[in-house]
Amino acid sequence: MKIHLMCGVKTNIVTSVEITGSYANDSPPFRPLVQITAQNFRLRDVDADKAYSGKANLELVTALGGTPYVPFKKNTTGEGNGSPLWQKLWHVYQYHREAFLTHYHQRSNVESTMWMIKSKFGEQIRSKTDTAMVNELLCKVLCHNICVVIQSIYELGVEPTFWAETPFAQKVPA
Repeated sequence: MKIHLMCGVKTNIVTSVEITGSYANDSPPFRPLVQITAQNFRLRDVDADKAYSGKANLELVTALGGTPYVPFKKNTTGEGNGSPLWQKLWHVYQYHREAFLTHYHQRSNVESTMWMIKSKFGEQIRSKTDTAMVNELLCKVLCHNICVVIQSIYELGVEPTFWAETPFAQKVPA
């Protein structure tokens, strides 16, 4: 199993997660990760590695109000098949590399988030069936998110608002 996730750079909260097979390509989960994150959070900078540098991915992030910081592959040109967005981002990448890299290096937060999850809840997956493995991974992510929300309350002064979301309860602050 391979876990793909997006997370906040300040809190390390996982904003969306996709779990694929071990040998799955990295790029396809990008679209749902970004869309789910944009539904629930304000999308700003999206930092990703070269595997995600496709035109459709860059356009999606921009359409959802974010700025993509995705380095281009070595053989890439600034033409981008006539895409003005591609050309603009390629020029930023080529000619303002230091500013670009300042944003891009926030990507290391994803690695930090993965390390946080593995160090708290273990690297091993003990479940045997595919469904149980997915559920186990999702539970680890959920527990991680609970931990970082609690940490954000105390360290960042985040004021939580809890809502009752059951069909039998009115939507009132808890």
